[in-house]
Amino acid sequence: MTLPPGTPDLEVLDLLVSVAESGSLGAAARRHGISQPAASMRISALERRLRLRLLDRGPTGSALTDAGRSVVAHAQAVLDAARAFGAGVAALHAAQVPHLRIAASKTIADHRIPQWLDAFRESYPEVAVSLEVDNTRHVEELVRNARADIGFVEGPHPPPGLGSRVLGADDLVVVVAPGHRWAHRRRPVTLRELATTPLLWREPGSGTRDTVWEILGAECQPARPAAELGSAAAIVASARAGVAPAVLSRLIAAPDLDSAALVEVPTADSVVLTREFRVIWRRQAPPSGPAEALARCAADGGVARNR
Repeated sequence: MTLPPGTPDLEVLDLLVSVAESGSLGAAARRHGISQPAASMRISALERRLRLRLLDRGPTGSALTDAGRSVVAHAQAVLDAARAFGAGVAALHAAQVPHLRIAASKTIADHRIPQWLDAFRESYPEVAVSLEVDNTRHVEELVRNARADIGFVEGPHPPPGLGSRVLGADDLVVVVAPGHRWAHRRRPVTLRELATTPLLWREPGSGTRDTVWEILGAECQPARPAAELGSAAAIVASARAGVAPAVLSRLIAAPDLDSAALVEVPTADSVVLTREFRVIWRRQAPPSGPAEALARCAADGGVARNR
């Protein structure tokens, strides 16, 4: 069924509704970014098309006629339908855009993801990427519950129930404030010394915490933490303030070591402080397409490959 002859366009109906809402032709014109004479001409053209007088024009302004108020009521329904149509089309476009949901631990998100995404964009510029950042345990849960397509974590072991691939190792370093008694020691710190010293720890669920706890726990029961903090930044600040030693990723500690705000404490040869970076996924949904491409960029250290 075709539209009847003389059907007005949406823009002029929207202008008429604005006149009703704002109470004047001048205010409606300003809302639409046109002059008042231009608005008046468009309403006059609409009146001729509909063969109805919609406005009573007088020296003090314009007011809707009874017919005008009826047309406005019909126009509002038409405009609401048009907006719903536009929103529906926009949703269809959004659904067609490839979307990759990533979850990553805080260290990886801050120090590795930007480089990997830069390389990934060279091959997949059209993919919309969302990133959720949390500690390793929560990233695992996001992947396990299908709230992320792929995850990046650190820790001593592969997460149970998930597929994973090792991407590389990350060095951990013992750091203290320049005024700490360990800052100028000549003898390396032993594993037992480290284990029996109250340290600054990340919160439970952190991959760094799990790794260090397992390394120290192989020697003896680790000492009670000097503090448990929810971010690497808080640990860095506390270590700089001399609260206690900390074991940090070299990626995180590097700026403060370079500026001498922190001092790296040498460790005995028997102390091996490393952790593995992993990409993880649901076993029933191994990475493919964009997810696999990002995993390759991560494995290659941020080097893009052509599709």
